[in-house]
Amino acid sequence: MPRRIYLDNNATTLILPEVAEVMASAWQTAFANPGSQHSFGRDARPVLDNSRDTVARILGADSSEVIFTSGGTESINAAIYGLTLGRSGAIALTAGEHPATTAACERARQNGMKLTNIEVDSAGRLQSEQLAALPWNDLKLVCVILAHNETGVIQDLTLLSDLCEQHRVPLLIDAVQAVGKISVNFRELRATALAFGAHKFHGPRGIGGLLLRRGVQLPPFLDGGHQESGRRAGTEAVPLIAGMAKALEVFDSSQTERTNYVGQLRDQLQHALLKSCAPAIVHGADAPRLPNTLSIAFPGVEGEPMLVNLDLEGIACSLGSTCASGSAEPAPALLAMGCPPDICTSSVRFTVSHQNSVEEIPEAAQRIAAVVQRLRNS
Repeated sequence: MPRRIYLDNNATTLILPEVAEVMASAWQTAFANPGSQHSFGRDARPVLDNSRDTVARILGADSSEVIFTSGGTESINAAIYGLTLGRSGAIALTAGEHPATTAACERARQNGMKLTNIEVDSAGRLQSEQLAALPWNDLKLVCVILAHNETGVIQDLTLLSDLCEQHRVPLLIDAVQAVGKISVNFRELRATALAFGAHKFHGPRGIGGLLLRRGVQLPPFLDGGHQESGRRAGTEAVPLIAGMAKALEVFDSSQTERTNYVGQLRDQLQHALLKSCAPAIVHGADAPRLPNTLSIAFPGVEGEPMLVNLDLEGIACSLGSTCASGSAEPAPALLAMGCPPDICTSSVRFTVSHQNSVEEIPEAAQRIAAVVQRLRNS
């Protein structure tokens, strides 16, 4: 079998050696419950507090606004649950939101809320006229993904934040794919809540966070103890939290170099595939995108056979959101951009990281092109 090349970094990332090292130390020295009064608990507490301070500093938040969770999915669910519990009215969201958001909003709808769609343009961007036309008097929550997990399209949320503040409507930002890939500043985004998860930026799985604006009361999604200032029950996983903070710290210290490097890899792969696999269509090409993300359609080739054949060739990629895999239906995000169903189902997502080598990209492009041509000729 040929050398395997991992191009699925929006699904999950390989943990960094320095993150694993920090976690290994914490498993030994900060293993105790940080809420315990004995010396072992007192050893764990500073690790938890320092990690919280690191996350807050890098993401432009106050330490009191950081709630540690099990990951992005829990953070999104907790925010939607807490911000809509016992309320009536509408939730606005785009058709391209992550399944964690759409499923949580659907549950809110079953409990009496209404759902309002926010349309996007052909590049996946929010449109000012659509935002202004939303039923603001009836809205109780707006949910929007900052950087799209499938297309990589990055939203300009300035107008949306303005409108939410003007009409006093809470704004939940899904920043799971953005944090650790681009600069994210909670204060500047003016969100009510912002979700993120460590395994998207070379941290451990099973840990993430919700930034909640100071002064906002959120009923806990999980009942139990009084951890996280009573906002999220469950003993804090200090070694995982320390690993997440370290992964974020590494990104912050090397952001410019890493962004430039992965952007060059993505662009190199995109250029090679457009040249060798014509006709091919890059989704969101006219919009700002995550530097690592390439969503590309190969008309005439079905995505699922292509995925199987690419795996046989040692190329790891995906058809879009891994959380929604198993469905052959066209991706809602691409349909919302006006893509015909046959283009949607011929789309594949390649996502690189700084751990990919320069040598891997032409080799991957060559294998991908061979698979596309073979399937087109079959």
